[in-house]
Amino acid sequence: MIDQTITKRLEQVRQRAHAPYSQFKVGALVVDEKGRHHVGCNVENAAYPSGCCAEQSAVSQMVVNGGTQIQTIYIKGSSEIACPPCGQCRQIIAELGRPETEVIMLDAQDQATRCLLKDLLPSHFDPSYLATGKSEK
Repeated sequence: MIDQTITKRLEQVRQRAHAPYSQFKVGALVVDEKGRHHVGCNVENAAYPSGCCAEQSAVSQMVVNGGTQIQTIYIKGSSEIACPPCGQCRQIIAELGRPETEVIMLDAQDQATRCLLKDLLPSHFDPSYLATGKSEK
């Protein structure tokens, strides 16, 4: 069971999403390495690709507030089933997370589906590819 403080905060931020085109509101909450909470929601605009996902928004807030590592990320969408992060968000989470970062996706009834980042995004592109041209894994 997820702490009610977190589920309440997720729902509040999800309701603030700006999703006039898809009507699919998403809220995210990141817990950083110091246990601080950072929230975000999706923000759409008429030029679809230039919108911002909730996960990106929450991770950006973490960085702005001085956080350096995602310990856990919670995601709640508008559907009856738990909503996983998109591919771009998985990469962003991987950049500031670690293989054991917990990704917790909630459905409309706040039932959680949990997984580790290493299972959600195996073999992700990381900085080691940039340094040597091949993975050091």
